[in-house]
Amino acid sequence: MTAPAPKRSSRSRRRFPRYQLDIRIVVHVFRAGVNSTVWGRSTVIGQEGIGGTLTGDLEVGEVVGLEFTLPLSRQPTKLRAIVRYKNGFQYGLEFLAMDAMQREAIRRACGILPLSS
Repeated sequence: MTAPAPKRSSRSRRRFPRYQLDIRIVVHVFRAGVNSTVWGRSTVIGQEGIGGTLTGDLEVGEVVGLEFTLPLSRQPTKLRAIVRYKNGFQYGLEFLAMDAMQREAIRRACGILPLSS
């Protein structure tokens, strides 16, 4: 008889590590023909997404526009993301369709940030 495999935490299942990052983020939402903007602060970033606290309500699965300025970058990063996680005002957003320059800016920023606990 084999013992069941131990359950892995969500951290151990992640493809990329998360890094601590406290920056302002702007989320652009388009619903029912109306554009709206939600502001917030990031808490963590990884090569494929960002997590943070937002002032408005987003729905899991919703595609949004993101804007934030990374450490070591002069220009804001603007890209699309999908809401993957929601717990109160805490959100996890997965980046969509990044170009090579955006991917490199995120990789560079992650290289200087402390790992998230």
